[in-house]
Amino acid sequence: TPAYTVTGTFTAVSQYMFRGQRLGGPSWQPSVEVGAGDFTAGLWSNLPFKDKVKDTSAPEFDLYGSYTWNVDKELSIVPGITLYDYPKAPTNAGYCRATIEPSLALNYTYAGVKLTPKLYYDFTLSGPTYELTAAYALPLKDFGTELDFTGQIGSYIQRNVANKTDPDVKAWGNYWQLGVAAPFQITKESKLTVGFAYTEGTSASVK
Repeated sequence: TPAYTVTGTFTAVSQYMFRGQRLGGPSWQPSVEVGAGDFTAGLWSNLPFKDKVKDTSAPEFDLYGSYTWNVDKELSIVPGITLYDYPKAPTNAGYCRATIEPSLALNYTYAGVKLTPKLYYDFTLSGPTYELTAAYALPLKDFGTELDFTGQIGSYIQRNVANKTDPDVKAWGNYWQLGVAAPFQITKESKLTVGFAYTEGTSASVK
């Protein structure tokens, strides 16, 4: 086993959706991740090339890190942190150019289903996000792949979403997503994944 691994991913998406909100149209999402034992760190980015949503993720660069503490074979605890960077966000229009968000996740696997409740708290936007993800892999041995099913629900409340305003601007809402993906191993070091997801935001409000 190597002391560390480096993984590069180049993704193309038809829409950039984040917690039930559309932040961009067709986009490139390249990323690089380094793993060393139970520690993981990486850089993820979003670069829309069509149907850009004004003053949102164009571009976006996210630095993240996490540590996985394995309690036993079925249970692990994962603290993490993400720095969201929007270098072109117009601060004079109330947008933040950077936010920081620690998180704490619990991974529990039962009967092949991986359940992940996760709590985030954005210190810049002053609010939590509560999220629950369920994942299941269905082997397709005859095709040399599997179907990776994912379901997710979440809710957020942010008490200071606008930069330097008085009074504070609050936002809250819910979201859910269903997705499926199929990975195909190309070489020992590379694979191609094709996926589809439907996501929807509900009860989104700003005050």
